[in-house]
Amino acid sequence: MTATTKHSAAAGPRADTRLRRLPERGSKDFDLAAAIIDDARIGHVGFTLEGQPYVVPMAVARDGHSLLLHGSVVSRLMKNLAAGLPCCVTITHVDGLVLARSAFHSSMNYRSVMVFGRAHAVTEPDEKARGLDLLTDRLLPGRRAELRQPTRKELNATTLLRLPLEQFTAKTRDGPPDDPANERDVPVWAGVVPLSLQPGAPEAAPDMPAGIDLPRYLRGR
Repeated sequence: MTATTKHSAAAGPRADTRLRRLPERGSKDFDLAAAIIDDARIGHVGFTLEGQPYVVPMAVARDGHSLLLHGSVVSRLMKNLAAGLPCCVTITHVDGLVLARSAFHSSMNYRSVMVFGRAHAVTEPDEKARGLDLLTDRLLPGRRAELRQPTRKELNATTLLRLPLEQFTAKTRDGPPDDPANERDVPVWAGVVPLSLQPGAPEAAPDMPAGIDLPRYLRGR
């Protein structure tokens, strides 16, 4: 691992967020981007360090007009992002397989967003604790209220980053296949296979003491 590289905190040139391929599917609507982010638990953080590109999966949560990321204080990713390294966070939901009469016209129904910018570390203790609580509840709503409070050592071992939702592009597709008119009589099944992410039945830890009931936020899953 290399030492942390210093980066200017200045905004610098804005990312080119124009969509050149199927621009009609793109949007700069904040509410749409927010809804896509709020449905996600994982985002992929892309950055380039010393000429080498990296993409790292991370838990994400939205806090108003910001995206929250967190990780270890010794993480090279966290150190460089906190120092102002430009990054791109992508989030994608695959909602269905779109099966056309040909492979060329087949597609997917999806919702995606790309967020560009420079993150900064949240250092104010109460704000940092609130952000980490938000991340915990985003993964499983209601869980934070059941957990013990984090220790000072745990908080000091964690970096919380805030990435402004200022430069972003959302892109979506929904609906049936769009075959050319001269192919719609081809005797091949066409349509959409919906896809969704569903939780399974909770599995208790093997060392959990007897008598602990399933918490309310897990019932019915």
